[in-house]
Amino acid sequence: MSSTEGKSWIRDRVTALGADSPVTVLDIGPGVGTYAKLLAGPAVSHITGVEIWQPYVDTYRLHDYYDEIVIGDARKVDLPAADVVIIGDVAEHMTEADALALWEKCSAAARRAVYLSIPIVHYPQHEIEGNPHEIHVDEDWNHERVLSTFAGLGDWETGSEVGVYERIIH
Repeated sequence: MSSTEGKSWIRDRVTALGADSPVTVLDIGPGVGTYAKLLAGPAVSHITGVEIWQPYVDTYRLHDYYDEIVIGDARKVDLPAADVVIIGDVAEHMTEADALALWEKCSAAARRAVYLSIPIVHYPQHEIEGNPHEIHVDEDWNHERVLSTFAGLGDWETGSEVGVYERIIH
């Protein structure tokens, strides 16, 4: 459902982390399974998705792409530990305070890195396929705001609509 901007950058970063020894991945908000499809290969040993909207699990056959699916709101469920956590086009679906809390929760679950993909331009979105969670609650993120809001950011890449950001866990 989301822009393709930044997806290959995240894929390349995760693949590099898993070059010597495969990594486990936790994908927050898998939607149509974009990251599971992008990361399929020897660099990833296990991928878990946390999906808030159960109908997507069936509609997009997420069990075909993920080793495990957790149904629930990532802000509320216990997150399993993983080497890499991806918050892919999710933070804009909540308030800034909730996005920041989720960032910290995901950073605590990650052993090696956390990746954030977020629109960095005015990007309104309404319900899709009857899913109220698709609404962009905070539709006015920009690169400077992301940098000043999310702690621990290192490298990033920005496109014309989406920025992707990395936090290495030490």
